[in-house]
Amino acid sequence: MNKNYTLAPDRVEVTERIKKYEKQGGESFFLDVENDPPSRTILPDEVDYLRKRLTSKVKTAAACALEWVYKKKMGKSLNIKVVGGENMRAVKGGAIITSNHFATTENLAVKLASELARPRRKLYKVVREGNFFMPGMIGFLLKNCRTLPLSSNLHTMKKFDRAVSTILAKGDLILIYPEQAMWWNYKKPRDYRIGAYHYAAKNGVPVVPCFVTLSKNGKRRPDGYPQLEYTIHVMEQIRPDPSLTVRENAARMREENLRLCREKYEEIYGIPLTYGDYEPDTEI
Repeated sequence: MNKNYTLAPDRVEVTERIKKYEKQGGESFFLDVENDPPSRTILPDEVDYLRKRLTSKVKTAAACALEWVYKKKMGKSLNIKVVGGENMRAVKGGAIITSNHFATTENLAVKLASELARPRRKLYKVVREGNFFMPGMIGFLLKNCRTLPLSSNLHTMKKFDRAVSTILAKGDLILIYPEQAMWWNYKKPRDYRIGAYHYAAKNGVPVVPCFVTLSKNGKRRPDGYPQLEYTIHVMEQIRPDPSLTVRENAARMREENLRLCREKYEEIYGIPLTYGDYEPDTEI
């Protein structure tokens, strides 16, 4: 078949890496596929997790205003739909939200879904350490728009842990991507790290599992790939069992989240979930 489009080389490189890692399986599901710039460790005095400093409050207000504009613009082009909004409205108090990680824009779907929670609460996003040092407008948002960067520094992570507990105790929401790395336009649910479920179990709050599915709108992006639209499926919350330990609860909640998302994938796409056969979809 003759093609009248050209695929961007950097995206081809990423999809080839995804194909390789999916075939390898296991720990390869957590590997980064993007060519991210070098980063460094976040030190304790470099991050104000709870935004207590005046400068932090001003930057957060500016970042949230920019996010609102960005959400309006991108939300329209992505035609984001929320299914299962009643499950978000049923959440009372603090909660961990989980979702699949396949684009820099899919958190807009989670943001839209989280706004259905009543009363409306703040949404914080856990981000990778390297994102904290990204330049430009995206870097400004990743540093200031209610983000909670991870760190390879033990003392910084102690501050992170305390901030997570404080935010959840206030009744706010935290988005954690248990798949860890972003795999661009990857539709399947991957394996999950335990962290999201550990924090839910430790703080006695539920996990709200979300799964975003992708559909094509018949148009093509500048990089040659199909334009996609998002549907976020909000599933019933998974509550910790008070009779279990934190470790037992975390393991149980993780497995339940995996089960729900794997079943949702098969339900929406109408095909069995298999691995090792990934091919990027380039047809519109």
